[in-house]
Amino acid sequence: MVVENGSFVNSSVLPSFGYDPGRELALDRTRKKHDLEPKERMRDLDDPVGRSDNYISRDADWVTFEVVVSTSPDQIALAPGYLQREWEEGGRRYFHYAMDAPILNFFSFLSARYEVVRDSWNDVAIEVYHHPGHEFNLDRMIDGVKKSLDYFTVEFSPYQHRQLRILEFPRYSSFAQSFPNTIPYSESIGFIARVEEDDIDYPFYVTAHEVAHQWWAHQVIGGNLQGSTVLSETLAQYSALMVMEREFGADQIRRFLRYELDTYLRGRSTERKKEVPLLRVEKQGYIHYRKGSLIMYAIRDAIGADSVNRALAGLLETWKFQGPPYPTSRDLLGALLAETPDDLQTWVTELFEHIILYDNRATEAVARATGDGTYEVTLSFEAHKMRAGEQGEETEAALDDPIDIGVFDDDGEPLYLERHRLDGSTSEITVTVEAEPARAGIDPYHKLIDRHPDDNEINVEIEAGAS
Repeated sequence: MVVENGSFVNSSVLPSFGYDPGRELALDRTRKKHDLEPKERMRDLDDPVGRSDNYISRDADWVTFEVVVSTSPDQIALAPGYLQREWEEGGRRYFHYAMDAPILNFFSFLSARYEVVRDSWNDVAIEVYHHPGHEFNLDRMIDGVKKSLDYFTVEFSPYQHRQLRILEFPRYSSFAQSFPNTIPYSESIGFIARVEEDDIDYPFYVTAHEVAHQWWAHQVIGGNLQGSTVLSETLAQYSALMVMEREFGADQIRRFLRYELDTYLRGRSTERKKEVPLLRVEKQGYIHYRKGSLIMYAIRDAIGADSVNRALAGLLETWKFQGPPYPTSRDLLGALLAETPDDLQTWVTELFEHIILYDNRATEAVARATGDGTYEVTLSFEAHKMRAGEQGEETEAALDDPIDIGVFDDDGEPLYLERHRLDGSTSEITVTVEAEPARAGIDPYHKLIDRHPDDNEINVEIEAGAS
């Protein structure tokens, strides 16, 4: 991206060594026109050759990095690493950067007429380079950096750099991207975003996700095969969710998970090749982002954040900065199962290894006043689980899963929210709540992947004469 007042290029524009299969025609219909066989998106998860490369840079492992970037005299040029020297010569401005430890062969260069806001977290320098006038969400983004560093360094491992920079680029593209200690970030999803009072704070969320990549990708990176993006994108999603939940509470997470569910269901409906389980995801965003969020949050909810985070910290300790053979999604699953109680092992494995869909539906909810200020609520429901194939075909699967049952007041606040082990033999549950209920449902926070989530809740009928 090159415009009048700035540039953004990454290492993919530079020469590389060897043959790059990523530049081959990818769409089956396009390949058919040229008499080519269909192409698999990624190597099979169990192909040992795929573990010899990481999925980001095929022609190198961890590299030393040092660069001199020149730009117009009125612009600031940026790259990963620490500024060693700055000077002007021949009408150009020069910046010399060097990294003090090996990084992935994955970096970027940005230059623009930036203004800079500086802050710090402990001994980490925080810098936000932005277009003049785009100050709307700088506090949200800096707060997102600090809250993320707070959580990740305690739960996972120390941050590996002494600085973290966010760099604005124009809304010709709408994404953010994490490079070592440097995060290019589109103006459209952060710098000029209008966040209303009831909105999901997505500048905060995007910031948390990108900071999480300093661990998930820039410390642990998967091999060049199926499932690799689980170790980066899915874990960055989970990490950001944990920061958001601590900052904003369950209500914002509830709405975020519903967004993730709807996006996953839309994504699988437009799949052009084949849907695969999370364990074997092939760089499919609707799986590694959206479904990954739902699965990791459901597992966190079932076994606890301490157990999940202990598994992830152990994964980091084993694999951080490791070269070939690179880890796979099986290593993540193994780490999670080591922290999972015996009675949930099959369920967690299923979520990763199969395409699991639920069809949970609340059919009736009746409340009876007990006379002491409490209410006895009886929820009737249906609960079904399906296993889908890669082309969408479904078969009924045995249900023996932890599923939430919830009762809520008129403001949507939970009066009762507990997990129940449902095996298909139970279709009615009675609970006692401390105030008048308004809604009740099964999996009301949409932690499971339900094909029809709108029927999970139902209005509570108060029995005549009750008050």
